[in-house]
Amino acid sequence: MTINTDDQYADNESKSNITTRRNTYQCIWRLSCESRNYDFPPTSYRYSTSSYQDVDDGINHSMSNNDKSTLIQVWKPKSYGAVKGQIPQHDRLTYTWKEIDVFGELPGDAKKEPLCSRLCSCFSSQKKDINPRKHLLKNVTGMAKSGELLAVMGSSGAGKTTLLNALSFRSPPGVKIAPTSVRALNGIPVNAEQLRARCAYVQQDDLFIAALTTREHLIFHAMLRMGKDVPKSVKMNRVNEVLQELSLSKCADTIIGAPGRMKGLSGGERKRLAFASETLTDPHLLLCDEPTSGLDSFMAHSVLQVLKGMALKGKTIILTIHQPSSELYCLFDKVLLVAEGRVAFLGSPYQAAEFFSQLGIPCPPNYNPADFYVQMLAIAPNKETECRDTIKKICDSFAVSPIAREVMEVANTGKNVEEHYFLQPMEGVSRTGYRSTWWTQFYYVLWRSWLTVLKDPMLVKVRLLQTAMVASLIGSIYFGQRLDQDGVMNINGALFLFLTNMTFQNVFAVINVFSAELPVFLREKRSRLFRVDTYFLGKTIAEVPLFLAVPFVFTSITYPMIGLKSGAVHYLTALMIVVLVANVATSFGYLISCASSSISMALSVGPPVIIPFLIFGGFFLNSASVPSYFEYLSYLSWFRYANEALLINQWSTVEEGDIACTRTNVTCPSSGQIILETFNFKVEDFGFDITCLCVLIVVFRVGALFCLWLRSRSKE
Repeated sequence: MTINTDDQYADNESKSNITTRRNTYQCIWRLSCESRNYDFPPTSYRYSTSSYQDVDDGINHSMSNNDKSTLIQVWKPKSYGAVKGQIPQHDRLTYTWKEIDVFGELPGDAKKEPLCSRLCSCFSSQKKDINPRKHLLKNVTGMAKSGELLAVMGSSGAGKTTLLNALSFRSPPGVKIAPTSVRALNGIPVNAEQLRARCAYVQQDDLFIAALTTREHLIFHAMLRMGKDVPKSVKMNRVNEVLQELSLSKCADTIIGAPGRMKGLSGGERKRLAFASETLTDPHLLLCDEPTSGLDSFMAHSVLQVLKGMALKGKTIILTIHQPSSELYCLFDKVLLVAEGRVAFLGSPYQAAEFFSQLGIPCPPNYNPADFYVQMLAIAPNKETECRDTIKKICDSFAVSPIAREVMEVANTGKNVEEHYFLQPMEGVSRTGYRSTWWTQFYYVLWRSWLTVLKDPMLVKVRLLQTAMVASLIGSIYFGQRLDQDGVMNINGALFLFLTNMTFQNVFAVINVFSAELPVFLREKRSRLFRVDTYFLGKTIAEVPLFLAVPFVFTSITYPMIGLKSGAVHYLTALMIVVLVANVATSFGYLISCASSSISMALSVGPPVIIPFLIFGGFFLNSASVPSYFEYLSYLSWFRYANEALLINQWSTVEEGDIACTRTNVTCPSSGQIILETFNFKVEDFGFDITCLCVLIVVFRVGALFCLWLRSRSKE
């Protein structure tokens, strides 16, 4: 194979042949689009909406054109209904990126270092460089113009998703982007907050709340993604339009489900739902990571048709795709070929055909160009050296081509971006990037969390059934206790079992449920759907009825079966204490879940952390015998306060002679006061114990909120 790297492509064939081929490709591409009923949009259409007027034609140009960062205008909110015509010119976005260098860690190299050296480095004051890094993307420069559909293609491992993550400021931990990298909208460099407020990003992985239906999921996103000035009726109409556009109407009331756990939507329907969630706001810049993955050819073509229609109306769309069919390939306005972290080509499909033909490797007739280009830029087994040489020559040839020079000029100077296309703020978006108010976020997070609690059998049916079974078992074991020396010991053990059961049951239930939602929370938080505090409060309040029902069922079964202190006041007091313990344990479970990186880690950390608090409860270790160096830790033990409160409620009114001593030469407490003194508990500390339980609920939940906030911070 020979590749001609001469700068002058006209040396390979005459200009007339090049012009003829270009016209041929243009005709083929346009006829293909016309065969799919794509109407090329006129240039005079504006937004057509019934409830909102579009931007005023008058735009203030009094600011200096040299200081583009100050050229920001505010206009009236628009309707999020289907766009009838072309996007106004001042709303259009041209996205350019320059010198994108991305590095990833090589974790395998750290294992080669001896264990002693790694331990010594932990105590060394000298800062050691982290693991060696792999150069994932190498000086990538490109652009995506308004009204164009740009497809990023390449073989597996070429850097497609890495590039899209870098362009969307969503690079995962361990991946670093060089500080010299520049990403700009309409020639104005932007940061993560500014870009996310103006674009939507459809990720490859589908993350949903399994218990919601398709319509409920879209309603939640519509209420939080669309501007606060948009009426609710317009948002609901937009939800119905998206359901129709992406053929989701038939499954609108079907639960989303979770593969392998709960039946729900199919793989194709889940992919379309992920796409629908991002297109609700009709964004002007859309980034999609393999939107056709997992879809059949018909649905893949339908999704690409929707994207193409959005591009024809003036939107800027960038997507990654893995070996599209020839039918899908003809829908692309521009193609970005990536190989070994470098740009192999950026231009229109017919320009790609010209480029590879002039290199001496033309695409064969009746052959899918996408398959041909990916094969040419892939690393074949047992031919790594030859393939890398070929890729290097292709990338070097494109780097000196006129197309690359034009792209570089636009990325450097913002050429072809007219001055009145300066960067506009998204309508209805605050300085922090949120589109809805605090109360709206709180209300709909609470609404979604409440639906999840009602529909998820793991939270309601199983837990209530488990609580009833455990309560019946404990009640049967301690059934009908008498007030004698044996009954006193059994009742004290049963009361402490109340605390241990409520603690472990609620802690581990929260660890599983909350950690499972953590990936969804992180994605939605990065999309600026809600704040951390609104999510935490909504989730907490929605689960309060469940954490009231579980201790109520448990106490109502065990209390009369064991034969504890009779009377409504004593029963309600015991119920209040058990409810407080359940909520303290839940708060502590939230803290462990938010501080842990995974469910397995949370399950491993939970028991060792709970055991010290359990020992300080007064049942295994007398409260007066706690070592001084552990006394501060005992103040955080909810077992200590709850056990004292339950024993005071049970024994404080038991007078002298109420306890029957049936055996001689056996220590037998004659009154409830003696029992309390044995544990070193005081009746006057009852109010203090209840207050401390309430304080621990607040302390643990504030700590969980802080850990959740730390976890939600952007990595870039």
